[in-house]
Amino acid sequence: MPIAELSGAVQYVMDLLGIFAFALSGAFLAVRKDFDIFGTVILSEAAGLGGGLFRDLVLQVTPVAFTDLGYFFTPCAAAAIVYFGHRLRHDDKADQSRLFDISDAAALGLFSVTGTIKALAHGLNIPAAVTLGSASAVGGGVLAHLLALEQPMLLRWNRDLYALPALAGAISAALLYSTGLLNVGTAIGTSLFAFGLRLLALRYNWRTPRARFWRNPFAGLRQQLPTVKPAAGSAPSPSPSPSTEADTIMLRSPEVDTSTEADTSTLPASATETVSLPPIDARPLVDRGDRVLPPAQPPRPGRDPRLLLRRPARGERRERDQPPQGE
Repeated sequence: MPIAELSGAVQYVMDLLGIFAFALSGAFLAVRKDFDIFGTVILSEAAGLGGGLFRDLVLQVTPVAFTDLGYFFTPCAAAAIVYFGHRLRHDDKADQSRLFDISDAAALGLFSVTGTIKALAHGLNIPAAVTLGSASAVGGGVLAHLLALEQPMLLRWNRDLYALPALAGAISAALLYSTGLLNVGTAIGTSLFAFGLRLLALRYNWRTPRARFWRNPFAGLRQQLPTVKPAAGSAPSPSPSPSTEADTIMLRSPEVDTSTEADTSTLPASATETVSLPPIDARPLVDRGDRVLPPAQPPRPGRDPRLLLRRPARGERRERDQPPQGE
């Protein structure tokens, strides 16, 4: 099937399915953040149409979201289903973001393929089409998280693979196009492949490795030799004052055998690393000049703050005023 016919016949349906799935994820995010109906619709529109708007602006074409009402009302339907769905709002799966992750993964697989197909149909080369297809797949989720004041999953190392499934779907679609095997079946299969890769990453917690600096934060620090103990009978050197003294921590490399206690002075220089930490003066945190207890509740306008101090209850006052029984 030619790329123009494929992009016109299949892309509309796949776009609507991807928009609906992304809009569901944006609506779940809005409900989890306790937004009202307007906030839910805005997040649904941003999640469903954000990636497509970015793709069309790069291609210098009129965004279809402003020319086709189906693209506009699909996120509204998803927002209404999530917001007014009583069982969805009180479901444990929705609270644990399982439905959010599943719908987001489905939209990720669909948009990675449709964005690549549309970029190829407009004459972009394969690397540019792969980049634009991946950006259109992750753009809606990034925009929705930014509107909700959350760090996007695309930028977090402690979240499962997010950009890699979109990149895999876009590369697969571009390779099928270059070999002449891109048709309706292979396009749907590529979307399912990216969707399944995202689900496997969620199931088995597949993540990208962290930077080497954070895996070994003391790798770039200068190694310091331990201080030499004074000889017996000699006058000890005066120690610095506590305000300027730095704390010293000795770290031992994992390859050193720590099963038996051994003298650290006999270890080689490469086996231990000494790091000096800056001093911390804790006296301002301990010695507080104000000893006045704060009021039980913040003062209201027009009321005397002295009246808000805790008063003894009526029973406590009665027991305090009564004399002891022995008198």
